Amino acid sequence: MTLVLKTTDEDLQTAAHILADGGVIAFPTETVYGIGADATNSAAVEKVFLAKNRPHDNPLIVTVSDENMLWRFAKKNQRAEKLISKFWPGSLTLILPLISDELLSHNVTAGLKTAAFRNPETAATRTLIGLLKKPIVGPSANLSTKPSPTTAEHVLHDMAGRIDAVIDNGPTTVGVESTIVDLSVKQATILRPGIVTADDIAEVLAEKVIDPVGPISVAAGMTPKAPGMKYRHYAPSKEVVIFTKLDIGDLKKNLQKGDVVAALDDSLARLEIGRQDSWSLGETAASATEELFSALRFFDDQKEVKRIYVEGLPLQGIGEAYMNRLEKSAGGQHFESK
Repeated sequence: MTLVLKTTDEDLQTAAHILADGGVIAFPTETVYGIGADATNSAAVEKVFLAKNRPHDNPLIVTVSDENMLWRFAKKNQRAEKLISKFWPGSLTLILPLISDELLSHNVTAGLKTAAFRNPETAATRTLIGLLKKPIVGPSANLSTKPSPTTAEHVLHDMAGRIDAVIDNGPTTVGVESTIVDLSVKQATILRPGIVTADDIAEVLAEKVIDPVGPISVAAGMTPKAPGMKYRHYAPSKEVVIFTKLDIGDLKKNLQKGDVVAALDDSLARLEIGRQDSWSLGETAASATEELFSALRFFDDQKEVKRIYVEGLPLQGIGEAYMNRLEKSAGGQHFESK
């Protein structure tokens, strides 16, 4: 049985006791819901891998309560300090060299001498980690490969009976995972785009930041430094196809029974598709990013749905993070007129 907790002081104390006893908790952040366990307890961390069906060579993000907790595990880094002063708490994850590979559980780092650290904006989660007095791992609280959860209901859909509790803080506000920047290399490099952009980071560091175009991947025999680089991610069981505004005329003529559409409001109006077969992504790239995983999860649960068409957006600002997740969800499949 999975307990549903709130963000009250009493429930956070309960959650902290569960974690201290080696249990597993799903917790809220501003990006997506995470699944947490004591990052220094290998047996507890193993439960996270089992709950998610996650490969062991896929390292976990370490979630800390504040900067002081970070420096108990990571080597001091001037670039990191600059970014922390600007973006923490918030949606930025920093990959840093470890002081020692003995401080965190070995299955957190997949044997690497670096780890990814994040300090989320959500106060309840920072309080929870503070009560535990130890960092917790923080991968998304979904079955591996599936769309990330943006509500406690999404968590329970995948994780009921697999974890001890979920802390319900309502829907998340960002909707996609944090930006990951690698600071363990000479030139800061974006490994996963998010709401904090490469330009944002470059402005703070006053140096160029490497921002590869498209999803980054690693070879089969290599261990990735960050989540999302090696295995399929964010994908529902239904077919996902990306379209753009230029495709709307042809898409409208080619829609078939079992096809549904998730798009910006102006595109839905042009497609003239019924409410039961559509999901509004709002009016902006920010709203689309917030709604993307909810749309994919909703349609994936509808038996009659065969194909999900999702509107692609320009690779600008938050649109880069949106398209990173969407391209992976669709396996790179784009609409082609028949």
